[in-house]
Amino acid sequence: MKKITITLAFFAAIMSSNIYAWEGVDNDSGSDIEIESGNLVRAGEEIEYYDHDYGEYRSADVESVESSGSGAEVEVYDHESGEYRTFEME
Repeated sequence: MKKITITLAFFAAIMSSNIYAWEGVDNDSGSDIEIESGNLVRAGEEIEYYDHDYGEYRSADVESVESSGSGAEVEVYDHESGEYRTFEME
């Protein structure tokens, strides 16, 4: 019984970690942004994020990541718009 409980707790932890997103706001537009789990948010990496103003997933190159208080400021180059964007992430 103990093995079953431990196994179920392990799978619940794994499954719940897949549903979380890193939430933030675009500094210029005020759009809510979500970076889904599984994206490696580091300079030089490509990420996919959800932009609530556009109502779609978009892809971007991460230019920089800087800690800011309890979150981080993430500067990206958006592939679809061809513009640089800055996100304040929680």
